[in-house]
Amino acid sequence: MSRTAVVGNVTAMLSDAGFLVSERCSVRPKSFDLAARRGEDLLLLKVLGNVDAFDGPTGAEMRRLGSYLSATPMVVGLRTRDEDINPGVVYFRHGVPAIHPDTLYDLLVEEVPPLIYAAPGGLYVNIDGSLVADERKERDWSLGRLADELGVSRRTVAKYEDGMNASVEVAVQLEELFDRPFSDPVNVMEGAEEVREADPTPEPPAVDPDDEHVHAVLSRAGFVVHPTQRAPFKAVSENAEEDDRPEVPFTLLTGHSSFTKTAAKRARLMASLGRVTRTRAVYFTEERSKRESLDGTAIVSVEELAETDDPERVRELIRERSEEPQEA
Repeated sequence: MSRTAVVGNVTAMLSDAGFLVSERCSVRPKSFDLAARRGEDLLLLKVLGNVDAFDGPTGAEMRRLGSYLSATPMVVGLRTRDEDINPGVVYFRHGVPAIHPDTLYDLLVEEVPPLIYAAPGGLYVNIDGSLVADERKERDWSLGRLADELGVSRRTVAKYEDGMNASVEVAVQLEELFDRPFSDPVNVMEGAEEVREADPTPEPPAVDPDDEHVHAVLSRAGFVVHPTQRAPFKAVSENAEEDDRPEVPFTLLTGHSSFTKTAAKRARLMASLGRVTRTRAVYFTEERSKRESLDGTAIVSVEELAETDDPERVRELIRERSEEPQEA
């Protein structure tokens, strides 16, 4: 199946599951392909045939965006270089969960989360260690007795009961011994943080020198600006909440360049992403434009920014020309 077909299938699946789905990101750079929201759940999805094509810088960018936008980054793919991806199993690439489209369907449509995740050494599950301890004690089994039944050491059983995850084989043995399940789902919608490596979100890239003057104006207007490197927008900017600035904070997706046909295409895409992510979109142009907005994205020239030293006027320009985020 071609990557285009997989993207189309994933888009249809998300819509069937009640998600509002953005336009496909068809301009470069693009660290993700789709944004989708259902209630408070916001997903940033990268769709690939081979998930090994998902590289470290893209993973870092998606994790940063997840932090800025309160979103879950996720890779959806069919295979690795060596094997097909198994449905029902959560894999990881550069700290981002990666799943098969069938797993996504089960999770979002059937509301059946995956139980298994891949890690160095094999396939594992989360087990409820306190439940294992309760069942062992109810049968009046010692740690040694359960260890013998499972073919592991007493120390390993103690670790299971303290919360260490187990291999799929051990989980199956436990369920057969006690005739009940012990596995907890992998919380993919929270980034599967309970099982992936707990490394910090990578540091942001340096500001592009061409964008420094725009970032400076936004900073003076009370925004904390987070530069991006591979996203379809130049930055995510958060309006800082301060005691002397009572207005409701808002978040921007910002672009900046001469207003070419490609820039117009990017501005339209940013409007679509803004609707899904509940942010405003603004495109800063190097020349004045007859347009003040494009499909909901505010169009503001650098010349207009230079004409005012009033931070509130900058915020007003953005509010007046951009589409207001919808909470429903």
